[in-house]
Amino acid sequence: MRHAHVDRGIRLEYLTVGWNLLECAVAVFFGAAAGSIALIGFGVDSAIESASGFVLLWRLRAERRGDHPDALEQKALRLVGLSFFLLAAYVALESARSLWSREASEGSLPGIILACLSLIVMPLLARAKRATAADLHSAALHADSRQTSLCAYLSAILLGGLALNATLGWWWADPVAGLLMTPIIAREGWEAFRGERCPDCH
Repeated sequence: MRHAHVDRGIRLEYLTVGWNLLECAVAVFFGAAAGSIALIGFGVDSAIESASGFVLLWRLRAERRGDHPDALEQKALRLVGLSFFLLAAYVALESARSLWSREASEGSLPGIILACLSLIVMPLLARAKRATAADLHSAALHADSRQTSLCAYLSAILLGGLALNATLGWWWADPVAGLLMTPIIAREGWEAFRGERCPDCH
């Protein structure tokens, strides 16, 4: 039974990495075409978030090869924690830069469609990962599911910033929301780095 849960986790991580890399490519391409720094930033976020998926692929594939899961968890948790810190730093710096330069969020139709799809896909993936993390008692996979949830939140921030700028002229809404999210992302990273167990991983 555990072997089946590990295989399911691997499939979910392949989906996560594949989606994030596609998201990155589409966002950067159309962001560059539209001159949208916000959309390019969304693509960079996706690239950073894919790092967490690669860590979990390593952890799960190592277990499937026969390595003991307990020997893998702490290392995987620390690596996932580092990816959270990297994401928090990027979001903070990008948001501060946007506020300093008074840079409004710009978008393109493909970018908006991509962000909308992310709002659908990422929560579904995150929920499936949390269920699999509970089955495997894997705090690392649970932490990675939080990273996936954050991707959906960042998609919502991008769309909200575009909408508020277009309707009310609130160019600052997107970077301020990003700054507000930074401590949340950092806290998730600290909890993962410290090796805190997930609520369902007993």
